[in-house]
Amino acid sequence: MADGTGLVQVEVVGVRTHVGDDETVVLLLDPESGLLVPILIGQAEASAIATAQAGIVPPRPMTHDLLKDALLAAGTTVRRVEITQLLDGVFHAALVLGTGRRVDSRASDAIALALRFECPVLCAEQVLAVAGVEVRTVTAEEDIEEFREFLDRVSAEDFETGEDPGETPGATPGSPSGGT
Repeated sequence: MADGTGLVQVEVVGVRTHVGDDETVVLLLDPESGLLVPILIGQAEASAIATAQAGIVPPRPMTHDLLKDALLAAGTTVRRVEITQLLDGVFHAALVLGTGRRVDSRASDAIALALRFECPVLCAEQVLAVAGVEVRTVTAEEDIEEFREFLDRVSAEDFETGEDPGETPGATPGSPSGGT
């Protein structure tokens, strides 16, 4: 949801690796628009994001855990993370600290910290517009209901005529009587 600043809160879906080319991405989802933003990341950052999402706490602090501990020791937190821009294929981000100060960050590091601080991840609307990919967010129940509705409308003759079930031949789509 846009917050009036041109930023939209997104969900960190998770980390995915494409087996064929060994590229790893973190996926951000804007649930309102259905846009998914894939951000290419390194293996270390992928591991940091995946372990935080799984709730795994290493016996000794890893880099992002250390940074979290250092920020807490300095008396501040990360209030939110903002994915601010996409320049020449590189995603830029900012950590917004509890003090209000902003710290420039790589998007992957910012996301790894956001998960550790359990704070929101926001994405600039223009980044969503440029990098977002539409995804289908229909549940299995909705698919089943749509199929049942189709079965209620279809007859054997529909397969002979080539017309969509429920349409009158020559009708304008969405108008049962031809659109007059």
